[in-house]
Amino acid sequence: MATAEPWYERSRELVARDGARWLLTVLSPARPRAALLWIPALGVAARSYRRFAEALAEQGVAVALHEWRGIGSSSVRASRDCDWSYAPLLLDDLPCARAALREIAPQVPLFIGGHSLGGQFAALGTALDPANVDGLVLIAAGLPHPPHFPQPMRTGMRLAFTLLPALAGMLGFLPGRQLGFAGRESRGVIRDWVWSGRHGGYRLPGLPENIEQRLRAVQLPVFAMHFAHDAFGPERALHALLGKLGAACEREIHGLDSPQLGTHADHFSWMKQPDGVAHRLGRWARAERQTD
Repeated sequence: MATAEPWYERSRELVARDGARWLLTVLSPARPRAALLWIPALGVAARSYRRFAEALAEQGVAVALHEWRGIGSSSVRASRDCDWSYAPLLLDDLPCARAALREIAPQVPLFIGGHSLGGQFAALGTALDPANVDGLVLIAAGLPHPPHFPQPMRTGMRLAFTLLPALAGMLGFLPGRQLGFAGRESRGVIRDWVWSGRHGGYRLPGLPENIEQRLRAVQLPVFAMHFAHDAFGPERALHALLGKLGAACEREIHGLDSPQLGTHADHFSWMKQPDGVAHRLGRWARAERQTD
């Protein structure tokens, strides 16, 4: 077994154009061989992925843990008077975080990846600026379109597509913590999530009209992973998301069961025991560094 590399931690406050602030936490070895901008699942704070970031840093990969607007270290919280959609997250927040990571790790391949909705955002962020990305990482991510999900999740999603926007509209935000789904989410984010789920696409307000064509134009290496008992990110949903990318993308796809993962192979358990994911991803990232 390779010796774990020493790493250091730093945090930087980032500021969006509209004044929203958040902390970008970076765990990096002294001489990283690759860098990963990591986008959490919807409603999950960046700090929840610390073990995952540590495991990758020990393998020579610098990891920047991005924070969702309205979650964790973010200076804003969703309310009737404070709303946002996918567009500022993709067009302002993510580029700001990526530029900060590039300053820290300027001469190594830079990958964008994410968990669940974070994986969708990684794909969209890559499509919006492919020249500044060297590869894409999708963990338990997929297109949230009901036909790609088994029952009873399929019916549950269609019900959620009706009830969640109505509740968010009534309250001014979605109280996800109380519902057991996501966090305190803005009306705009829920509206865009529902539209993408109903229509199976991303032609959303504020994004370029040709976003689907931009996704198909992505021709970068992709690392993807799905879990055997993941009701929120089944294999079919992952392949539906992968199907939106360019056909020439070189893909490495892993499907892990519980023994392979070292914990229950569902949507979230891997975050507490991330070695099964991190070791495979770290190996891929180092290999991409050698072929860059």
